[in-house]
Amino acid sequence: MKASISRRKCLVLAAAMVAAGRAKAFGLRAAVRGVGFLEPCAVRPRYKNRVHFFISGQYWYCVSNDIPDHNGGRFPDRGCPNTIRPQEFHFRMPLQPRENARLLKVVNHVDFGVAIDGVVLDPGTAEFWHNKRGSVWNVTLLTGFGNLGLDASHAHGQPDGTYHYHGAPTELIKSRDGWGKVVLIGYAADGFPVYGPWGYKNAPRAAGGIRLLQSSHRIKRGNRPNPSIGPGGPYNGRYTGDSEYVPGYGDMDEANGRHGVTPEYPDGTYYYVATDQYPFIPRYFRGRPDRSFYKRPSRNFRQGGQGGRTRPFGGGLAPGDGGLPPGGPPPFGPPGADGGY
Repeated sequence: MKASISRRKCLVLAAAMVAAGRAKAFGLRAAVRGVGFLEPCAVRPRYKNRVHFFISGQYWYCVSNDIPDHNGGRFPDRGCPNTIRPQEFHFRMPLQPRENARLLKVVNHVDFGVAIDGVVLDPGTAEFWHNKRGSVWNVTLLTGFGNLGLDASHAHGQPDGTYHYHGAPTELIKSRDGWGKVVLIGYAADGFPVYGPWGYKNAPRAAGGIRLLQSSHRIKRGNRPNPSIGPGGPYNGRYTGDSEYVPGYGDMDEANGRHGVTPEYPDGTYYYVATDQYPFIPRYFRGRPDRSFYKRPSRNFRQGGQGGRTRPFGGGLAPGDGGLPPGGPPPFGPPGADGGY
């Protein structure tokens, strides 16, 4: 199934993202249950948000400096020693995404997607048991184990200064007056929209009221394998390998997505959900991610500098804007030509 959306509809969506109103005072509430170590979002970013979505041909493009348009944590902090700095991100997503016959796992060198404020959605971490990279023993951040300095939007900074969401971007949702509503928060690298964490109880008909959606993953019973195969101890959510997908257990499929109608897609689409339980940000692609979402160290960082560069990207989203930024489109390869999937 491919998302049913016209070029005109895409332009309307773009205009709607810009026109979204600011939030009322909701009071701080994390979108993840039982997490008490989140840093309050009390600091306005030092740098101004710069993000530009536009359409060219059969693609959405996003040019962003990765600075959020809402308050964040006070970085660096006790758990996160990194300072947030502007980046120079160029992403591309198909306007008409298609579902694959099989799911593709989100690996750590690929960002899952980009939020509507231009900040990346990134579920994985760099921390593994015994540094066994690529194993299922990847440390999760939103299950109450450890403190890596997440703020109340479930985000923090990487060593190169990249700010990124590990879970539902709470402050972004509130800034769009989206609390408790079916709210679009971004797009995945394969082009499908990302909502969360609320949805219609009856997804195909937008009926039955709105509720906090439930993931179909749960903590496994029993104990992990002992060294040298695994870390041992009971399954408790500390690692990605502690959870398992159970069909029908919740509202979503294994990719944390579902089919249904949304305010932006009244004819229906496949869409992902950022939930308040594992996997938080989806860990699988239903479609094929564009290789523009492969992580690359910023130019300054590779040269030993202090983080990414920024440049004037222009204004925000503009209705009917199908033009390219100065200098033409970024040098993207063909969709799916990523060498890794």
